[in-house]
Amino acid sequence: MADPVVVDIPHKLGRDAARARIAGGVAKIAEIVPGGGHVSQQWEGDTLHFTVSAMGQQVVSRLQVFDASVHAEVDLPPMLALFAGKVRDKLFEKGATLLR
Repeated sequence: MADPVVVDIPHKLGRDAARARIAGGVAKIAEIVPGGGHVSQQWEGDTLHFTVSAMGQQVVSRLQVFDASVHAEVDLPPMLALFAGKVRDKLFEKGATLLR
């Protein structure tokens, strides 16, 4: 498996408000995965674990919410690893928009 796509997104919302925005917008974040479809999600404290079904593959991701940033990791299967740069850029873009 390739290295995960890692992005740190700064915000000024505070942990609780950032967590609420992410909870309400996880479907928008899932749009970063090419061909993404079904999304399953589960919160564990301030960490959101979610999986996107895409092109017959499972893309497993984690978002850790901190007071001033969100740390995101996306594990792309080999078939989707070619899209790592685009996924990183879109994740930062959509995440920053969601956290404004």
